[in-house]
Amino acid sequence: MLDRARLMSYEPSLPTPPRERWPLAAALGALVVGAVLLGFALSGTLAPKAALPAPPATPAAVVVTPAPAPAPAAGSASGDAAGAGAKTAGTTAGTGAAEPAVAQAPAPTPTERSADELRFSTNDHAHVPASWVAGFYDIYAQAQKAYGVNWLLIASVHKQETAFSTHPTTYHGLNFARCCAGPMQFNVTNGGGGSGSTWARYRDAGARGARPARYPHATRKHPSIYDDYDAIMAAAALLRDAGAGRDLDAAAWRAAYDYYGHDLTGVSYANEVLARAIAWGQKSFCINCATDQRMLGAVDAAWGAPVRAEMATPAKPDAPVAVAASKHAKQPKR
Repeated sequence: MLDRARLMSYEPSLPTPPRERWPLAAALGALVVGAVLLGFALSGTLAPKAALPAPPATPAAVVVTPAPAPAPAAGSASGDAAGAGAKTAGTTAGTGAAEPAVAQAPAPTPTERSADELRFSTNDHAHVPASWVAGFYDIYAQAQKAYGVNWLLIASVHKQETAFSTHPTTYHGLNFARCCAGPMQFNVTNGGGGSGSTWARYRDAGARGARPARYPHATRKHPSIYDDYDAIMAAAALLRDAGAGRDLDAAAWRAAYDYYGHDLTGVSYANEVLARAIAWGQKSFCINCATDQRMLGAVDAAWGAPVRAEMATPAKPDAPVAVAASKHAKQPKR
């Protein structure tokens, strides 16, 4: 007989049950997924995007589609075309008080005109994010309410000048001509500079509206030529003093012409500003749409061509000398 000790040594050993690993793997996977979701939530990636504010409603005003107008006969003089700058330039924002006439100012040099035209073309084709432009809607609405100028005209000037404040020099320094600055390119050197400049006369225009709590570039001190609210409100006041209102019409074209200056580049400037604004009014506010060429041609035929014809017509010896409205000169314009 085998003894008990030897018998016990031959007892079969029980197999070790397999480890259940899948619960641990599932737990680790859930932990990783949870960490990733938490990161997205904290970064705002999964949060619903806030809807962009809608542009201010287009005012209930006639949006005029210009009809071609014949150029004036050779030798005729139009007091409106030649002297509108002198008539509207010498007013002070909010007061309407006339200022003394100034001496005739020299027109921009060909180099300056070429640089401006290149800048305007670049701004017209610049791609600007809708989220950025949405920050100006409240300002446009305030400017329209305070000064009665169609917000589409104000926005069109804003795009023409600095592509909705995205031009590299918008918030610092002066432009290439060393005369103008800020989102709406106000002149700070004309009128002898200082208190006589266009910016000095319109800088307080923002007091008539309600400054939004937030907008793209709010400076610490006000008014500032680099502050979007201060500059856009000042531009609305200047356009109002130049005759602009709710209608996108000949008066609006004249105001845009005065805003830039009375020369051939100024004619092109006004054409582009009005063609863009009218197209927006007829279709929809399109931030990155290039200027409609058919509308541009219609605007030029209606309002630009007659002014160019007047420029080509020699002035009569006894005719009064018109006050030029060049933004590059030392006179009370933009």
